[in-house]
Amino acid sequence: MTSNAHNGSSALQGSIVVACVGSIRGLGAAVARRFGREGYPVVIAGRNAEKLLATALELEADGIHVHAVPGDVSKPDDVRRFIDVAEELAPLAIAVHNAGSNRPAPFLEMPQEEFEVHWREHALGAFNLARAALPALLARQEPGLPFHHGASLFFTGASGSLRGKANFAAFSAAKGALRNLSQSLAREFGPQGVHVAHVVIDGGIEGERLLSSRPELQATRGADGLLNIDAIAEAYWTLHHQHRSAWTQELDLRPWSENF
Repeated sequence: MTSNAHNGSSALQGSIVVACVGSIRGLGAAVARRFGREGYPVVIAGRNAEKLLATALELEADGIHVHAVPGDVSKPDDVRRFIDVAEELAPLAIAVHNAGSNRPAPFLEMPQEEFEVHWREHALGAFNLARAALPALLARQEPGLPFHHGASLFFTGASGSLRGKANFAAFSAAKGALRNLSQSLAREFGPQGVHVAHVVIDGGIEGERLLSSRPELQATRGADGLLNIDAIAEAYWTLHHQHRSAWTQELDLRPWSENF
C-alpha cells in the first residue's frame, strides 16, 4: 500500500510475511505492527479481503510499510504470491503462519469436510508457507551476512498442539500435525541457518475473535487473565533476534493465572 522504495537498512534486515491475518485486534496484525515499527517492510495475507484491507489501512496509519495480499494458505499459488510481494520489498527474513480458527464439535457429529477444513488451514497451510518461504530464507545464508540479520520461520500453535481435548478432534489433529512439521523443519533447516520455532498459545487471546464471541471473559478472567496480543508479538520479536547459539524451537505462552 505504501511506496516500494526502501533503503539499504530495510534490504539488509529484510521483509516479513504474516499469513492468516484478520482484524487489527488480532495476533497477526500485532506481529506485523511489532516488526513494522522497526522498519521491516510487511506483507499481511488473509482470506477476507475486506477485513485485510481495513487492517492494512490501520497499520499504515501507524507508520507501517505494509502491503495487503488476499489469499488462502491452503492454495500454493496464493502463498507464492505472498512471498513474491515480500521479496519485491526486501529479501525475505521472516515468515509467520498464524492460523487460529477453531470450531469445536462432538466427534460423531463432525462431518469429514469440517475435519479437512481444519487440516487445510493449519497443517497444509503451514506446509505451503514453508515450501514457498524456505528457498528465500535459505538465500539469506550468504557468506558475510551477519547471523542476527538471519532467517526465521515461525508457526502459531495452541494447547491443542500438545493434547486432544473432547470435542476438539479436528483442531487438535491439525495443530498436532503443525507442531510435528515445525520440529521436522527445525531439524532439517536449523543447521542451514533458518530459525524454525513453534509458539504454543496456551490460553485465550485478548483479541477480536475471542471477545466478540465471549465478551464476558475479559471480566471473569481478571487483570492479565487473557494473553495480550502485543505481549505475544513481543515474544515473536525476541525469537527472531535470539543468538543462534541459544535458539528456542518451542515456546509456550500463557497468562500468569492460567491452569496448566
